[in-house]
Amino acid sequence: MTKQVQKILERLDEQYGTEYRCYLDHENAWQLLIATMLSAQCTDARVNLVTKDLFRKYQSIEDFANADLKELEKDIHSTGFYHNKAKNIIACCQKLRDEFDSQVPSDIEALTSLAGVGRKTANVIRGNIFHEPSIVVDTHVKRISRKLGVTKEEDPVKVEMDLMKKLPKDHWILWNIHIIRLGRTICKAPTPKCEECFLKDLCKEYGKK
Repeated sequence: MTKQVQKILERLDEQYGTEYRCYLDHENAWQLLIATMLSAQCTDARVNLVTKDLFRKYQSIEDFANADLKELEKDIHSTGFYHNKAKNIIACCQKLRDEFDSQVPSDIEALTSLAGVGRKTANVIRGNIFHEPSIVVDTHVKRISRKLGVTKEEDPVKVEMDLMKKLPKDHWILWNIHIIRLGRTICKAPTPKCEECFLKDLCKEYGKK
């Protein structure tokens, strides 16, 4: 770990604490899995509004596996991309029911074999449910990690692998939590509040201005 990365981590810990926090409301692994699938191109706040009623209506993996496609599309309509999301949720839950005994697996290969589940979603589950150190690369993490100079990679999988090399394992999950918070409050796209940022003196992008 470089001195630069160490300083960034110390400041983030100081500013945001070291408590693990998931912004998607859930009570168990399958609820988080579905909430994360719904969160693609959608705010967590909107997803939490939708899942409040959704998880009352569908109370198990089996309920989702047996769901009517058109009805589920209506139920999740406001999260956007509802055709694909509904189709993937039903297919995902059918596979969980038929091949995984209605249990969400912890293994990344098993998770990414499910319909609609990529590495990002799989790592959300691994980190939050199974406490397996993992790095979730969403738009905030990719953009801000590059701005800070922690990675130069563009491809999300390469960013993930690079960050795993650069960051200590005990900060893999925290990096996502902290950087999302930073991205939502200060380092916003496309208008970051650089002057307010507690990391500006450590930021490669700020140094170029």
